[in-house]
Amino acid sequence: MNFNQKNIIITGGSSGIGKATAQLLVSLGANLTLIARNQTILDQAQKEINAVKLYQKQKIFTLSADVSVREEAENAIKQAIIVLGGVDILILSAGTAYPGYFRELPLEVFEQTMAVNYWGSLYCIREVLPTMIAQKQGKIIMISSGAGLIGIYGYTAYSPTKFALRGLAESLRGELKPLGIQVSIVYPPDTNTPQLIAENKTKPLETKAITGTVKPWEPEDIAQEIVRGMMNKNKFAIAPGLEIKLLNTFHSLLFPLLSRYFDSLIKRIKS
Repeated sequence: MNFNQKNIIITGGSSGIGKATAQLLVSLGANLTLIARNQTILDQAQKEINAVKLYQKQKIFTLSADVSVREEAENAIKQAIIVLGGVDILILSAGTAYPGYFRELPLEVFEQTMAVNYWGSLYCIREVLPTMIAQKQGKIIMISSGAGLIGIYGYTAYSPTKFALRGLAESLRGELKPLGIQVSIVYPPDTNTPQLIAENKTKPLETKAITGTVKPWEPEDIAQEIVRGMMNKNKFAIAPGLEIKLLNTFHSLLFPLLSRYFDSLIKRIKS
């Protein structure tokens, strides 16, 4: 796929995987609108992304919105389509995570995590669909997680939201394919982002023991995997790295083995 002059919207595009993907796509000639909550961080991201433009007339816009709020998500997508002059690709990278023990986490954490990770994606998809259907083409890329393939100790507020995205992507894939719209889902492993730094502040020791067994990826490397996946028109699941590829292919078979392994790590922490 040639990204030159493609119109792309990225939610959560001011930092981490979203920003790295934005920079890569702009370097390939894409026009872009970034949507995130913090305008100051968006402004800084825009400066960094402008620096890698392929040509001067590329469009780079930012919109401040909280995608967990339906009206804000819908209005942001409408504005993005107007300023870009259309939309070819929607990348849903807005997300949040707050690890902790299930019995200690406030219910508000569960509600907010689902609101951002799942509902925030769904609102944006619903709003962008009429345009993609009218033009008979488009791509929708949902960013899930390795924790969307297997539940992880300490991520009871997070994993279910990423499982939900998987269900949405799998259900939508067949429905939208005849309309010329491709749906893909990405399962990144732990990645060196501001979000991971925030997560590490509240991770239980048991969670650190489990997630610490794998070295985090860099966001630029995940961005490369996402773009390579988008270039393959038949690619549904984008699973970076051998571990995630194995999980994506064999997660139901691997779950009993991984559960025993994780239990041994947790037992060691508690002993």
